[in-house]
Amino acid sequence: MPGKLIEFESAGALRSGYLALPATPATAGVLVIQEWWGLVPHIKNVADRFAAAGYAALAPDLYDGRAATEPSAAQKLMQELNIAQAATDMAAAAALLRTWCKRVGCVGFCLGGGLTLQLAAMGVIDAAVPYYGVVRSAPDWHGVRCPILGHYAADDSATDALPELRAALAAAGKPAQFHIYPGTGHAFFNDERPQVYNAAAALLSWQRTLQFLGENLG
Repeated sequence: MPGKLIEFESAGALRSGYLALPATPATAGVLVIQEWWGLVPHIKNVADRFAAAGYAALAPDLYDGRAATEPSAAQKLMQELNIAQAATDMAAAAALLRTWCKRVGCVGFCLGGGLTLQLAAMGVIDAAVPYYGVVRSAPDWHGVRCPILGHYAADDSATDALPELRAALAAAGKPAQFHIYPGTGHAFFNDERPQVYNAAAALLSWQRTLQFLGENLG
């Protein structure tokens, strides 16, 4: 069953998001964090897929209803995003999921991958899965309270930052595992962009993600 748009409270203000629930009561929740395009159909579809796998899935709309179809417009929206506000909204979305579920994970793509890592450093999620994510400014990794599983493309500038990220997490004593997928470019999971989509890598990363969430969220 497809999800629906909802509103939730964040720091005294109303925010919106796309909520997808499984057919039976969920035992765990998953935040789905958007790419730089916004809360577009692809992200909603990912939330639906998590719901079909038995999770309560919530994709907060970090652009407040705005979305882009061209890279220049997407870049503008991303640059205008207030990261502190986004972090507050994601934490509020996680808190909402916890009203139904004991444990909550987060899966984010591109921009959302970096935000997933920042959310992990805030210590408010139980599992983090960043897809080709880069943080704008490194948080205090000592705040991480969850395992991290990252998916990165072999041919992608985002992957250039991976050694530094690995080293920073290791120095903080935080568990993290990263997979690099040969023959792929940035956004290889996005099946609505045929110019970058890689079906084999997308399927393998999805299987790894479900296994990881199952092991860490119950």
